[in-house]
Amino acid sequence: MKFRTLRQRRRGRIEVIPMIDVMFFLLATFMLASLTLQNMHSFAVNLPQGRATPMQAAGPVTLTVDQNGEILLNRTAVTLETLPATLRSMLGSPSAGSADAKLIVAVDSAAPSGIVVQAMLRAREGGAERFVLAVAPR
Repeated sequence: MKFRTLRQRRRGRIEVIPMIDVMFFLLATFMLASLTLQNMHSFAVNLPQGRATPMQAAGPVTLTVDQNGEILLNRTAVTLETLPATLRSMLGSPSAGSADAKLIVAVDSAAPSGIVVQAMLRAREGGAERFVLAVAPR
């Protein structure tokens, strides 16, 4: 008859279920963190709703008009008079490929339309040739 030793030798096991839980937690964390990396360089405004395809741009400039009629270029406060000069410096020289200069226009739903039109006209003087209107998804 064999007697068991008091200390049995046990083989180590790798538990897979806790590792799967940790991997899903890390995946969710990185997904949420990547959502916060999107930066539009604009001020928080209440955008009108609509359908649009996402824009692919290397470094867009955002023109924001809030509900009080304040104008911002990439979070820099400007007036109608200083908007063309500030925009020219942000877009760069005309020979540097800004012939297709796009400007994202983010306007609050309650913003005065006259200010918006004046800001877009002044932005055209500053070198913006194409305007892309930002909308909130439905």
